[in-house]
Amino acid sequence: MLDWDTHRYLECFFAVPMLGAILHTVNIRLSPAQILYTINHAKDDVIIVHADFWDLLAGIAPQIERDVRFILVQDGASAPHFDFATFSEQTVATTFYTTGTTGDPKGVSYTHRQLVLHTLSILAMFGPMTASNRFDQNDVYMPIPPMFQVHAWGFPYAATLLGVKQVYPGRYDPAHLLQLIGQERASFSHSVPTILHMLLQVDPAQSIDLSHWKVVIGGSSLPHGLAASALARGINVFAAYGLSETCPLLTVAQIDPDHADDLTARCRAGWPAPMVDLRIVDDNMVDVPCDGATTGEIVARAPWLTEGDVGNKQATTELWRGGYLHTGDVGRFDDVGRLLITDRIKDVIKSGGEWISSLTLESLVPSCDDVAEVAAIAVPDVKWGERPLLLVVPVNAAASDS
Repeated sequence: MLDWDTHRYLECFFAVPMLGAILHTVNIRLSPAQILYTINHAKDDVIIVHADFWDLLAGIAPQIERDVRFILVQDGASAPHFDFATFSEQTVATTFYTTGTTGDPKGVSYTHRQLVLHTLSILAMFGPMTASNRFDQNDVYMPIPPMFQVHAWGFPYAATLLGVKQVYPGRYDPAHLLQLIGQERASFSHSVPTILHMLLQVDPAQSIDLSHWKVVIGGSSLPHGLAASALARGINVFAAYGLSETCPLLTVAQIDPDHADDLTARCRAGWPAPMVDLRIVDDNMVDVPCDGATTGEIVARAPWLTEGDVGNKQATTELWRGGYLHTGDVGRFDDVGRLLITDRIKDVIKSGGEWISSLTLESLVPSCDDVAEVAAIAVPDVKWGERPLLLVVPVNAAASDS
């Protein structure tokens, strides 16, 4: 399926798997060549496409390997009645593709059973919380990231089960998103840091009441500077943690209403969700000391984690070595059991034999005035092996390059 965030997408979240078919949510942000690769790799039979993506699809259609049927979606069409069949809960329901810095996109898939268990875990984690960031029947749900990203993090399934009002914004236009948040009184969303930052930079954001809005941040760590900016606008922002390979929920921060201004609590990845077995281990799969300081790789088990890299046995074996899914993230538990992500294994900077966290550096710089965005990278150094280099975008990027 190639579409914006629409009611059609929500309907297909349910209807396609209920047919016994597999819903392939195509990442429309990939290059045409990568989209073609995912279509061929997934062995798509039917492609449901919004008119806005018809030209893109037409350009790669001659290279699609299977005899594919195209369905051009439009508003106002009625659907005939269909009697859904009964089949095993272990039937694959969805698939999508993730990208890295190199190589072809990698496919992950989920069964009906995994999606149901993940949905129940979302509600078991968010519903009973006495914290101010709970998700319940009083909320109005609106997704911010594209629905092709990990089933919109699974929240459309949970929102439908709760029976809450759902708002689907269509195109990813920041001004339009803000207008809908205010107009529809959206109270619960999820986003990556970059998109939230974009929303806060839009002029209309200053005139729209956002004090009713709870936002879960995932995809990458929640910077203290961004959290502070969001809180200043009245947004109840907090972090969660997961991967495309974990459906994605692993952990969520819970906000104590009596300490709502605690940025550290908001920015930490939080506590594991129900049925999540989370460990921090060394290279030999031995748990590191839980002393609030020692770091290691985060590994996980839960009944909804992907079984592996679709069509790649070697990558699947590597992903699940030792019986746990290896996240590739480095972290530690604090003194009350909250998870803190300190880096990606591949992004840690090794200088003079010491590991330097790029995330730690990136979290410090936004506290400086006039800093909009920052990234820490490693550069070669004759003396130290590597040294960190900070790339900074000022608030007014056109005003100065200093």
